[in-house]
Amino acid sequence: MTLSNSESLTNLLQKLYDRTTEAMFFFAADGQILSMNEAAKEIIEPGIYKKMLEGDARSICLTCRGYTSEEEQMTCVSCFMSNPQETLTSFQLYLETRDLGVLPYSATYQVIDKEQQISVLMLRNLTQQTQTQEVLHQKLRMQQVILAQENERKRISRELHDGVAQEMLSSLVDLRVLKYMDVNDKALEKLRQTEGSLMRLLDEIRHLSVELRPAVLDDFGLEAAFRTHIKGLEKNYGLYVHLDSDLKKKRYEGEIETVVYRIGQEAILNAMKYAEVEDVYLSLKETKGILQLQVFDEGVGFDVNNFTPQGTGLGLYGMKERVELVGGDLTIVSGAQTGTKVQVEIPVKKERATNENHNR
Repeated sequence: MTLSNSESLTNLLQKLYDRTTEAMFFFAADGQILSMNEAAKEIIEPGIYKKMLEGDARSICLTCRGYTSEEEQMTCVSCFMSNPQETLTSFQLYLETRDLGVLPYSATYQVIDKEQQISVLMLRNLTQQTQTQEVLHQKLRMQQVILAQENERKRISRELHDGVAQEMLSSLVDLRVLKYMDVNDKALEKLRQTEGSLMRLLDEIRHLSVELRPAVLDDFGLEAAFRTHIKGLEKNYGLYVHLDSDLKKKRYEGEIETVVYRIGQEAILNAMKYAEVEDVYLSLKETKGILQLQVFDEGVGFDVNNFTPQGTGLGLYGMKERVELVGGDLTIVSGAQTGTKVQVEIPVKKERATNENHNR
């Protein structure tokens, strides 16, 4: 289809002017508003609109809160009205609107008739795009924070394991050598006590190293990491965790494995602290491209809809944030004396991650 004459084009432009959602203001050389479309009228407060109709040359300034420059988010320095015969494209402007307060707009100021010095200001509401960008930036910042935390945990874990633990092991060897030297009974008893203390401390350091960031998670994946974690819980706290998993040696993206492991770890810790049980059930499955984690106990439970955080109060909220970062869903079902179930479902890619992805 082609336009046969200028009259058809004029009709289309009139329809655009009347029906577009972009606000349009037409200015004379002195800044007086010659015309505005319906979209523009809808965002202007009645008092300011009246001043515009009366020909107030600075009436646009009454609703404008400034544009975004390289120095400030909202400024009036060198604004588009200071040089009305200069075309400016794609800048951000803030207006005080009739009902919604100050909103951001993408703006274009175009000189359309140089002889009569007529210009048009066109505005597109950026509220939705701004909100979307803010959510994205928050997620990116959260990802960066979590990644930094995990990297720092990994660094400290390796330092404890490869540095502190090895030094303590060396000291233990020296003590055991001293036991076989010619020392009196009192000194020998003291050596044995010191050896016992160092052994207990070495176990604690090794346990702390694993809790900070288990190397087995990076090297062998989720199932192996949970088995190691569960073994430590049984040894140190007497909590029995029943593991049901079909993952075996399956690997996933490093971020997904970290999220699932941390949530499982937190859910087990919550059960141990608050559920008043000795048995917890943990399930790991992958079904139709969905990785599923479920941690269940038959303890005292709590009212999910009327929950008062205990301790730091960050556990459940931290779990929710982590799951959302990898596009998953978190469901917590609980009630008084009915136990608690924490369930995570995360969509996973068909292509599996390799060990190198987890150790870089």
